[in-house]
Amino acid sequence: MSKTRELIISPKVSQAELAKFLEQLQNEGIKMIYLDPKKIVNKKLKLESVYTSSTANYVVIEKNESIKLKGKKIGRKFQVLSNTDIEEILNLAKKGLDFVIIEVKDWKIIPLENIIAKLHKINTKIFAIADTFEEVRKMFSILEVGVDGVIFNATSIDEVRQALVYLGTRSFELKPAKIIEIKEVGDGERVCVDTASILHSGEGMLIGSRSNFLFLVHNESVGSSFTSPRPFRVNAGAVHCYTLSPDGTTNYLSEIETGSEVLIINTKGKARRATVGRSKIERRPMLMIKASSLGEIGGIIAQDAETIRFVKPNGELVSVTHLKKGDTVMVHAKIATGRHFGMEVSDEYILEK
Repeated sequence: MSKTRELIISPKVSQAELAKFLEQLQNEGIKMIYLDPKKIVNKKLKLESVYTSSTANYVVIEKNESIKLKGKKIGRKFQVLSNTDIEEILNLAKKGLDFVIIEVKDWKIIPLENIIAKLHKINTKIFAIADTFEEVRKMFSILEVGVDGVIFNATSIDEVRQALVYLGTRSFELKPAKIIEIKEVGDGERVCVDTASILHSGEGMLIGSRSNFLFLVHNESVGSSFTSPRPFRVNAGAVHCYTLSPDGTTNYLSEIETGSEVLIINTKGKARRATVGRSKIERRPMLMIKASSLGEIGGIIAQDAETIRFVKPNGELVSVTHLKKGDTVMVHAKIATGRHFGMEVSDEYILEK
């Protein structure tokens, strides 16, 4: 059975917040929600629903009900407390359920492993319930096969975004920026971020001197006749530079240490998270680089060395030592907002230069 890996959001917000929350979910690429379709007042939203209503796309029926609705998927919700419950799920699934919703309590992994092992050869989708974004990732990776969908009880859009980063499905918009200034600025402390993951061609970190203007700095998977590849490393920039973190906050590079989590971005803007194995701060000759994109100007101070590379719009890499005024590189840029301890504050005035 082909796994859909569908993240289904169960909104745990007030009625006053619901309309905005649903719109944010669709903007983040969410396609399914666990909610009464009657509560989706904005008819422009293309969100499929899973609910105990005949108007839902995925109709959850009660025990002993037998309903067939044209164009609908029919399923049931089960609470799993023992192997007897698992056998009941298998027997009912064989009778034609399109999906099952599994709720497990204290034992979360083993019961789901058993259910996946028994159901993976039939066409019944398995949806599991999760209360944290860490649980979301676990449930999608159980037995490597994983469940078809996770119903995530989310209380904020930030929780949803963190879950998407865990799954490697969140996207950040990358734009071309024109280089407007390159200048040697003497020695400074730069940070090499060594992750506990292998980074692939096209992947790097978002780094910059301004929180709203971050350059895609490529990893060191590219070797040369003078250097060996370091596919786990990003020579990120000076200690003062920001990097965007998986939870949406920013961190100074000087704050990153063993066990920290960083955001890894590819050339398409797809994001995943990686754990830091080591952070190396060393004094090196530095370059100041400024670029402009859609009226915003941002900069970065990086080590003056051939192994630090940016990404061009066509995907080619360019070393900072070969950059020229007028070249274009990929950045994540948006209108400036304030930050308080790394968290975005939308109504605070800020001017970063």
